Amino acid sequence: MSVKTLLITPPFTQLNTTYPATCYLKGFLDQQGYTVTQADLSIELFTTVFTPHFITQIFEEAQQNNPIQFPLVWQQRQEYIHKVAFVIRYLQQQEVTAAYQILQHGFLPVGHRLSKIKDNLSWAFGKLGVLDKAKHFATLFIEELGDFIHANVDEFFSFTRYAAQIATSASSFDEIEEYLQYEPSSIEIELLHLLVDKIDEFNPQLICFSIPFPGNLFAALRCAQLIKHQFPEIKIAFGGGYCNTELRQLQDTRIFEYVNFISLDDGEAPLLRIIEFLAGKIDINTLERTYILENDCVVYKNNLPNTIFHHKNLPAPTYSGLPLEKYLSFLDVMNPMHRLWSDGRWNKLTVSHGCYWKQCTFCDVSLPYIGNYENTTADDLIAKIEKIIIETGTTGFHFVDEAAPPKMLRALAQKLIEKRIYITWWTNIRFEKTFNEELCELLAKSGCIAVTGGLEVASDRLLKKIKKGVDIAQVARVTAAFSKYNIMVHAYLMYGFPTQTEQETIDSLEVVKQLFQNNCIQSAFWHQFTTTVHSPIGQNPSEFDIEITGPKFEGFAKNDLYHNDSTGTAHHLYKDGLNKALHSYLNGVGFDIHLQDWFDFKVKPTVIPSNLIEGFLK
Repeated sequence: MSVKTLLITPPFTQLNTTYPATCYLKGFLDQQGYTVTQADLSIELFTTVFTPHFITQIFEEAQQNNPIQFPLVWQQRQEYIHKVAFVIRYLQQQEVTAAYQILQHGFLPVGHRLSKIKDNLSWAFGKLGVLDKAKHFATLFIEELGDFIHANVDEFFSFTRYAAQIATSASSFDEIEEYLQYEPSSIEIELLHLLVDKIDEFNPQLICFSIPFPGNLFAALRCAQLIKHQFPEIKIAFGGGYCNTELRQLQDTRIFEYVNFISLDDGEAPLLRIIEFLAGKIDINTLERTYILENDCVVYKNNLPNTIFHHKNLPAPTYSGLPLEKYLSFLDVMNPMHRLWSDGRWNKLTVSHGCYWKQCTFCDVSLPYIGNYENTTADDLIAKIEKIIIETGTTGFHFVDEAAPPKMLRALAQKLIEKRIYITWWTNIRFEKTFNEELCELLAKSGCIAVTGGLEVASDRLLKKIKKGVDIAQVARVTAAFSKYNIMVHAYLMYGFPTQTEQETIDSLEVVKQLFQNNCIQSAFWHQFTTTVHSPIGQNPSEFDIEITGPKFEGFAKNDLYHNDSTGTAHHLYKDGLNKALHSYLNGVGFDIHLQDWFDFKVKPTVIPSNLIEGFLK
């Protein structure tokens, strides 16, 4: 018996490129000889929402509210209805004649976002940046409509998530279940229409939802709810990053009113076993890493030893069946590094599985997606790259590693150059001293345009406590080497690490400022530290001088933890000041502004020498 399987990415994820989970699973199941297709309901729903017909419906629905939020959009609603298809098409195709039209004075309605744009944007686009300037204006047009939808019609709506607020750290299933009993919103109704169309087209016996983030869970449950009601013979499986991190202690049986199987970690083996079970080939006790409901209890089936499919033996992901022409590019910020996440079509590929370092104390190193490090060969990667280029017609690659190993990147770069394969690529790295000028030059020649990496707290004391394996001097030299060869560098920054003092917070800002000043980094983002249950800090809080204070686990999700740091400072107070300063540095200004001026309360002066980074580079 063959089990026809439909793999689905539920709304919302990235709009410019495919989230890769279903592509990997389809490539694997194709290799195993099973009948499988995939659908990205995220992009399909988005491009259905932003059409004249649906936006008309949105305005009609909003008319019932009083007062209407974002009145500028409401007053010009006919302009938004008439122009939305043109704008979406431009964001998909970026045709130059359409760009000139978009920039024509008076063509786009001016709402609450476009009205804030200064007339002179030459600092961002130059005199010839017609395509980018039009893309920016078109993005703001769509964002104005998105703001209107969120405020007036559907509070759950967002471009890259849906109902994330009720799924993030949902220790209880109560609130999620409550919202599932409400009538679907107009956007959810459209999602369900798309789902039914896919079911009618393919007639699957098993539907698998890959749920990478909290902002995908509710939409997946809404879909599962309809399937259980209208197609009870179809079995439903959940998997993906959200399940892997948040549902590892699942006890609440209520979710099994919507789903039959919930798998953990790499999906290949659990999904293969589910299909074999449904085909009558194996017993239910042979399932691997999969929750089921048995005798009204949540039971974890994990037949040992697990079937292992090594990274080097897995096939390339396949994008077949996905509507590649529907993905669109956004340009909402000027920073060239930030736009990589939302602009352009990137094929997703993994150089190595897991993290070769796996020591950082804030990271989920106890979970297999980090802890199970597996490598492959440059020849294997080249073969996958060539296959994907033929399939998609796209030569942009985002290597989605936890931390791409320098040795593998060197081997890959040499092969790309040797075989004259011309791709554009970027990836995440650790700021290893191995990345010297010679290696950075090689990577640039092979097509590398950007790297991202964790500087975290920018304090040598705390970097040691994190077990990051780097110090500020090393980060400065490595990032300078990348920048010398025009490889953009984005630094992940952290504030609020356990025992971090006010002095260290201000000093870290000074270090970041100097890294920008010396063109070591061109982009960065501050994250406030959060303890997770799977990290060394979450598992051994006393070693880091913190106390875990919640939340109380109520049978559903468990990941983010609350903690009390009696030796640190009131970290949340620094958020706005840190972000204001960073925004200026990103745009190459504000370096002469005193650090105190970024904050609306008294802060300590920095003790970092003004030439610290310059000295490291010499």
